[in-house]
Amino acid sequence: MEDAVKGLGADAPYWEALDRGELALPRCTSCGRWCWPAPFRCGSCGGWTFEWVSLPMTGVVYSWTRVWHPFGGAEDLDKPYVTASVALPQADGIRLFGLLEPGDRAEIGLPVVGRVCKTRPFGQETAAIRWTAAS
Repeated sequence: MEDAVKGLGADAPYWEALDRGELALPRCTSCGRWCWPAPFRCGSCGGWTFEWVSLPMTGVVYSWTRVWHPFGGAEDLDKPYVTASVALPQADGIRLFGLLEPGDRAEIGLPVVGRVCKTRPFGQETAAIRWTAAS
């Protein structure tokens, strides 16, 4: 069931970094383009090599939704909860998903700071990003 949670292949360094409590994203070594989801080949220049760059977990809420009903894999979360798509200015606006801390206001444009936490989708423990409003 592990394949149901973590990706296969190109994004393995992302999950390894999260397991260490860090955020790392791929940048093409040929043209410098940030790429996400992680590809095997750059969509801009066709390059085959990427460097995985450690980044601060800071961003801005691009979009969000409040979830009121349970669905597969999220049974352990208290409802309602907010999922947020967060734009990372330090990586050309690449967006990552994560949960917004309970009690934080959900607002587009809200500056946030991320931290790695453990979650259990489908009963399998995995690292995930939890976003908190920046102070």
